[in-house]
Amino acid sequence: MSTLSTLVARHASLDAADLEWLHLLVGDWQVVSDLAFADLVLWLPTSDDDFVAVAQCRPSTGATVHYDDVVGSRAPEGQRPQLRRALEERAAQRSREPRWFGSYAVREEAVPVVRRGRAIAVIARQTNLGGARTPSRLELNYVEAADEVFGMIGRGEFPAADAPTGPRRGAPRVGDGLVRLNSEGEVLYASPNALSCFHRLGALGDLVGRSLVEVTADLVDEQSATVDESMPLVLMGRAPWRTDVESRGVALSLRAVPLTEHGQRLGAVLLCRDVSELRRRERELITKDATIREIHHRVKNNLQTVAALLRLQSRRMSSPEAREALGEAMRRVATIALVHETLSQTLDESVPFDDLVGRSLRLAADVATAGASVRTVVKGSFGSVPAEDATALALVLTELVTNAVEHGFDGRESGTVEIVVERDGDDLRVEVADDGAGLPADRGAGTGLGTQIVSTLVTNEMGGTISWGAREGGGTSVVIEARLRRREGSPLVP
Repeated sequence: MSTLSTLVARHASLDAADLEWLHLLVGDWQVVSDLAFADLVLWLPTSDDDFVAVAQCRPSTGATVHYDDVVGSRAPEGQRPQLRRALEERAAQRSREPRWFGSYAVREEAVPVVRRGRAIAVIARQTNLGGARTPSRLELNYVEAADEVFGMIGRGEFPAADAPTGPRRGAPRVGDGLVRLNSEGEVLYASPNALSCFHRLGALGDLVGRSLVEVTADLVDEQSATVDESMPLVLMGRAPWRTDVESRGVALSLRAVPLTEHGQRLGAVLLCRDVSELRRRERELITKDATIREIHHRVKNNLQTVAALLRLQSRRMSSPEAREALGEAMRRVATIALVHETLSQTLDESVPFDDLVGRSLRLAADVATAGASVRTVVKGSFGSVPAEDATALALVLTELVTNAVEHGFDGRESGTVEIVVERDGDDLRVEVADDGAGLPADRGAGTGLGTQIVSTLVTNEMGGTISWGAREGGGTSVVIEARLRRREGSPLVP
């Protein structure tokens, strides 16, 4: 399916600012469609004096007109004159008689999309009259608000460029609750759902005729957390922003759509939604995240304490073999601590492994080096690695680099250990190669503790394979192939 940008580039020559205006409009016109009980189709004039549909929106408050997708299609012959007049005259054009779509009639209106005095597109407002009946008070208020917004679109006053909806979940929709305000912030009409929202917050009686900002200010707890500074502007309908109001365990999400005419404020439409349960779940998730990070932090501290104890113990050992064994144990514990330190600093149970492996390998090379200057080079990217695999992978790489430095560069002044990473989704291939002395001819990869640890971790913990071989040009090459575990909801690629 073609996107708005693709269709505009293919059929017209709008500049970047005009295209962004259309994106803002389409990003915010579900509210308008729901208020109008109408399908909206954005028609773009083409270079061959025709119109092409570049976006469409169906109402969630009423029956749709277009059951099929019309994006990318040309305007019907009978609709083009109306679209052309709206574009040329920069004025809304309403059909005198409804047009029939099979078994139901449709009332049509063409509204120009104006930016800085120029009409750059046309919105077709199409209302399904199949279930026509006497409109209720709620429906009348919806349609009146929609008419005012369409008037703003035709004058270039909507959408508002500074109308962020905010990152928090629970953006209110038209059906969640609607309040119409006059220019002074007094309530002209409140839908039943909106009344229920404010009654749960603690408001008593009807809201009509009352200042909404004063009503809400009396309900907000004095002991509550910091109040959003934008709240009064939203409640008076002066700014196209979003805010949350919380009191007595109830949380309302509020969004204002200011209504203007030639720069003069007429009032506003305020959408509201009870998001108490959403906010409660968010707080629970934040608490759980903080707890998990604290656990990782404490595990890291405990592991560092164990490493320090091993270091002290090794200093008291008279046997060189015992000191070396304790030193290796200390290094392995420090590697695991490094993984938990990284996990304690992130909100997700995954590790940005490129940063961790750089620190881990430098530490391993420095500890294992006995007078030689060894350089570690990483080619490719590990990406984000799940916590379940990060510890095993970090230990494996640390062991391999340590073995390469200790056994491959014995008696040499310098050398290089290269780690080549290839990752395709969850499939990981890592080659650790050095330019050292190579594998011993008599015993292959060896049977030391480090080799056993690496083989066990790759095979049992990561479910992968590992192979040792000679590197072309001299040295040793170790290849690891594994499939990383994927956390639920995580992407397929790093």
